[in-house]
Amino acid sequence: MLQENKTAASVVTKFFIVGFPGLPPKYYSLMAVLLFCIYIAVITGNSLIVLLFVIERSLHKPMYIIMLSMSFSDIGFCTVALPKVISRYWFNDGYIAFYICLFQRQLIHYFGTLNSLTMMIMALDRYLAICHPLRYPVLMTNRTMRLLIGISWVTAMIAPTINTMQTVKMPFCGPNMIAHCFCDGVSMNQLACADATLTNLIAYIVAMFVLLVPFSFIILSYASILVSVLRIANAQGHMKAFSTCATQLTIIIIYYVPRFVVHSSSNIPNIQMNNSQKVALVMFYSLLPPLVNPFIYCIRIKEIRQFLLKWCVKRYRISLKVNRLTISK
Repeated sequence: MLQENKTAASVVTKFFIVGFPGLPPKYYSLMAVLLFCIYIAVITGNSLIVLLFVIERSLHKPMYIIMLSMSFSDIGFCTVALPKVISRYWFNDGYIAFYICLFQRQLIHYFGTLNSLTMMIMALDRYLAICHPLRYPVLMTNRTMRLLIGISWVTAMIAPTINTMQTVKMPFCGPNMIAHCFCDGVSMNQLACADATLTNLIAYIVAMFVLLVPFSFIILSYASILVSVLRIANAQGHMKAFSTCATQLTIIIIYYVPRFVVHSSSNIPNIQMNNSQKVALVMFYSLLPPLVNPFIYCIRIKEIRQFLLKWCVKRYRISLKVNRLTISK
């Protein structure tokens, strides 16, 4: 049976990335430019966060190790997901080899799982910092945070591997048009020449586990934080605590809510979405966090603001000295 599946799977050697279903060809170049600009912005913004962490010793703290991990994850996701769809719209080169498509799918879901685990660690960090401030420096050291992040980078591979192994067993012998901007589980399973009901059910259960277990932990953590904050007597203490959590909560909401809607749309009768709407929403929640996270960090994080301000002042003073030397000559 396994040999038959391998033979059937070899019938389809390539898939074609359709991109946004229904997008008129006259907008292909515009879409390619837009996605290319998003990719450059993501790489630039997140590389800036990595660079700041490397050169500024004051950022070598547990919270910034989380941000560093998310920046690497965002760079990895966009590097895996965007070049092929950009090529599809810019050069009409949407073909991708069967096993390359499987590899892309594996990494797409890997980085999604990784971000979910990272945000759970982020919630744990904030819980310890606010609910146990005196024990926080002992409980959450840089070494502990590096260990937690390292474990998340390794264990994040488990869930997507389960789904990929299920897809590999299925025969692909006919349609090869993936109605998406990249290879993902649902889109590939729809093209199989066999009943994919069980495979889709397993994929849904795994996806809900990856989303809901960390999300439940996050909800409990922030509920505990809220209770602790309300016990603070003065309003200034309230504002400081809420400000500390505002950045993380913004990132978490952007990540989880759209994902839950997309994954549940085909399993909950009251949620009905066509394929175009799903692809648009998936691209929205996939690209928005990597795009805005560096700006959120720079605006909301005091240490990063101070470092950027010092750097700008320093550059301004250097330029003034250069201009004076030029004038004096």
